[in-house]
Amino acid sequence: MFTAKKVFIQCLFTIVMLGGVMEVHALVRSFKFELINSLHTRLCCNKTMLTINGQSPGPTIYARRGDLVIVDIVNRADQNITIHWHGVKMPRYPWSDGTNFVTQCPILSGKRFRQRVILSDEEGTLWWHAHNDWSRNSVYGAIVILPPKGETYPFPKPHAHHPILIGEWWKADVQQVMEEFLKNGGDPQMSNAYLINGQPGDLYQCSTQDIYKLQVEFGKTYLIKLVNAVMDNIMFFKIGSHKFTVVGTDGAYTKPMQTDCVAISPGQTIDLLLEANQPPSHYYMAARVYASGGDFVTIPTTAIIEYVGNYTPPPSPLLPFFPQVNDSATSMNFTNQLRSLVNGVNVPKKVTRKLFFTLSMNRRLCLESYCLRATRLASSVNNVSMLLPGVDILQAYYRGISGVYTTDFPDFPPSAFDYTKDAMLEESSATRLGTAVSVLEYNSTVEVVFQGTNIAGGVEHPMHLHGYSFYVVGSGLGNFDGIRDPPNYNLIDPPLMENIVVPRNGWISIRFKANNPGVWYMHCHFERHQSWGMKMVFIVEDGEQPHEKMLPPPPDMPGCDAPPPQLLFRI
Repeated sequence: MFTAKKVFIQCLFTIVMLGGVMEVHALVRSFKFELINSLHTRLCCNKTMLTINGQSPGPTIYARRGDLVIVDIVNRADQNITIHWHGVKMPRYPWSDGTNFVTQCPILSGKRFRQRVILSDEEGTLWWHAHNDWSRNSVYGAIVILPPKGETYPFPKPHAHHPILIGEWWKADVQQVMEEFLKNGGDPQMSNAYLINGQPGDLYQCSTQDIYKLQVEFGKTYLIKLVNAVMDNIMFFKIGSHKFTVVGTDGAYTKPMQTDCVAISPGQTIDLLLEANQPPSHYYMAARVYASGGDFVTIPTTAIIEYVGNYTPPPSPLLPFFPQVNDSATSMNFTNQLRSLVNGVNVPKKVTRKLFFTLSMNRRLCLESYCLRATRLASSVNNVSMLLPGVDILQAYYRGISGVYTTDFPDFPPSAFDYTKDAMLEESSATRLGTAVSVLEYNSTVEVVFQGTNIAGGVEHPMHLHGYSFYVVGSGLGNFDGIRDPPNYNLIDPPLMENIVVPRNGWISIRFKANNPGVWYMHCHFERHQSWGMKMVFIVEDGEQPHEKMLPPPPDMPGCDAPPPQLLFRI
């Protein structure tokens, strides 16, 4: 056990070490996360699963912009773990990013790791989740970042704010689901239910009482902090008879946008102002799957908006009317309407590094003994399916350990073709396995065009970049045209995000300034695509000045005592 004096000294040391990246008003906020195996019941099914402090979702972290959050993670479970602080840039300090075998080796059972979560300019809603195997299915929670004391929101102060996290439930053990999926080489078993704040809602079997309820008072406004923690699905979100106003996404404010339907991708967060202006009653809050290629029906997860007062509630609220499960127009239109709060944002105008990344589903032969079928699915960026190394890439980079990764990740795909047709030519569909990184010079201005392809059937790809937020300057359907499309970029008020959906058979263009030195992961946030290899790594080099260099590692950095799960190589 740490004494109060030891904790104070360690916090003081941390503040001094990180002083160059913390604002003067910063406070230190401390949390303890214990990973345990705990018993839970949903859908008349008991199961033991990984949780933090016995909760799923786990504890909400509350802080203010610029604070330092210290989280002591103690692994008391039977599986290894890493925790990622999704959307937190960690300026100059990738050591706490929490990415398995990229920025750290896992925290082994019986071990602990003190993570220093450095908040900088983020404000609004972010989240944290496990970043090893598929543990984030149950190991996740919200991060609520408030304005500093004395500062206000860019909208009238809400009466209260409420994190709303969309998750899902498997009756089976998720680790076994993952292993079976990787052996089969096909799509994984679907979950049995979707959840709102850990509860499936009253439309599922045995779940009449398993429903989250949010009490509101007529005439007051509430800030909903919406998180999509689902593994493999974009979700539509609605509240019966109510409209709401989008005011932020991914820890940054947006121009107010009124709507009655949100499309939110895995990994994304959205801030919504809900005005309680309907006749006092009970109303459903609900979420349902969106899938562009889907023709299936899924049961929505439900919660209850419950007005305070004396009235007779209905026997059952009316379910909001949802778009069709494959309504691509509604999903794309929502995302395309997002705009930064102010005009004239600091989006890079002169690009010094242009990258064109094709996102592909691939088919490849698998003749090894563990394969249950000869042809299996893989996924790639520029026809490279990433393998996790046995030593984390950050440690190898910092200590100059050779043989862990190569620096030849391609800026462009190996061949040009009609990306949005089902091209199964050998040169377009083949993927190579490797641990390749792309090296960026400090302060270079980077444009990445993500091009979706229709190889093996096109789908959306929610792409997430660690260590950075980026401006989404352009998007479209079909093949990106380097002459026709850039003149139509939005360089006035593009949204600042760190998680963006590349549309099915379409493209997205993002820009950012490479001013955060370190090792930073980029991947599809569909868990099945990430497991198949749709991921890569940027190494951003140090600048010349002391405040432009990566900070040293903490003394308790986990060692690489265990190899990465070999199943992840079987893509």
